[in-house]
Amino acid sequence: MSTASVWLVWLAFAACALVILFGGIWLTRYGHVIAEKTGLGATWVGVVLLATVTSLPELFTGVSAVAIAGAPNIAVGNALGACVFNLAILSVLDWLHRDESLFDRAGIGHLLSASFGVMLLAFVAFNLLLGTGPGAWSIGHVGLYTPVIIAFYAIAMRIVFNYERRELEKAEGELAQAYADVPLSRAVNRYAAAAGAVLVAGTALPFVGQALAQAYGWNTSFVGTVFVSFITSLPELVVTISALRIGALDMAIANLLGSNLFDLLVIAIDDLFYLPGPILAHVSPVHAASALSAIVMTGAVMAGFVYRPKSRVLGTIGWASVFLLAVYVLNSYLLFLRGA
Repeated sequence: MSTASVWLVWLAFAACALVILFGGIWLTRYGHVIAEKTGLGATWVGVVLLATVTSLPELFTGVSAVAIAGAPNIAVGNALGACVFNLAILSVLDWLHRDESLFDRAGIGHLLSASFGVMLLAFVAFNLLLGTGPGAWSIGHVGLYTPVIIAFYAIAMRIVFNYERRELEKAEGELAQAYADVPLSRAVNRYAAAAGAVLVAGTALPFVGQALAQAYGWNTSFVGTVFVSFITSLPELVVTISALRIGALDMAIANLLGSNLFDLLVIAIDDLFYLPGPILAHVSPVHAASALSAIVMTGAVMAGFVYRPKSRVLGTIGWASVFLLAVYVLNSYLLFLRGA
């Protein structure tokens, strides 16, 4: 591939990133408005709706990767890579939250969604390691794990929502005043426009990722987990920082942990669209490293919520955040070396 062609690939990659970035901002803003106008409230926004809309790029990109581009490694790498990246974003939050440790201020209720995340990640890792070979663990072309993931997600969201509804009534009242001047019809139209823009960029991204892998001789597992997941996780990064700026720390954390649960649901949806067979039987087992890395990182986050460390490294971030960044870098390097 010529130098000019490589630059065009990077230009297309940057264009997808910008569309998903600004589309994610609009999805978040008008998702807030729709929730408030329809009476869903801040709880549903933070735990379910906000986490879902910021994860739409992973959904669109994953379906495009398996249904159009025929790149299951990019789809699975994108979903699991987004989980790892979302947890690494907590380090950014900790760095921005200079007054005190992020883990010292966060509500203990986040342990609920974090524990569900660990269980679902472990289930995906199990099927990545043992559900290999054509026709394994399947009903037709769909893996047996897919209905389990869907049911588990539904139950987890129900439990988390019921818990958060009781705990976040104050935040619900604050959010209800935030968008009083925005009509519901305008919010729905702009939400739909943003979703359409993200859909277009998400559909193109797997092809750009494949071109990038070919240009540099990289494996698609590495490209999907590191590059594609970074782009599709930009909405989570933007929304999380925005929530922190307005003092909604718990909403920011709930968005990241809720997004991880939805990203695992994306794997089940990708499996429905991947016709050659169960998707986890047709990807590199090295993706299990990402699932296990996310489990280790979530465990560190849970320990931080309970222990609530006050010390910070050079007055910047806590040791838990340093650990999260280290695991993220190690996971990316492992996929670069061992991916397919």
